[in-house]
Amino acid sequence: MSIEQSFRRFTPLTPIATTHPVLFIDKTAPLPELHACASERLHATLDYLTLMACTTLRDSAETDINTITNIARIMVQDVADVFGVLEQRGLEGQ
Repeated sequence: MSIEQSFRRFTPLTPIATTHPVLFIDKTAPLPELHACASERLHATLDYLTLMACTTLRDSAETDINTITNIARIMVQDVADVFGVLEQRGLEGQ
């Protein structure tokens, strides 16, 4: 596969901790697979945030809130990136 073919087939997830993307979405994956990927991450994030909302943080360290929000941000960013591919595919009529 040439670099140009790779560019057309794969789109990078938004890099958060790196300067270069290392994770990619296959833009040609079946729509049900892309939807399942986004749905899984969205529901996992919702479950995680629900758990955190029911937890008391009396014994937490100062960095715990930052860690909790960063985990949720990474998961939501992944969902947003996959939804971007789904939207593009929908606009292209595929």
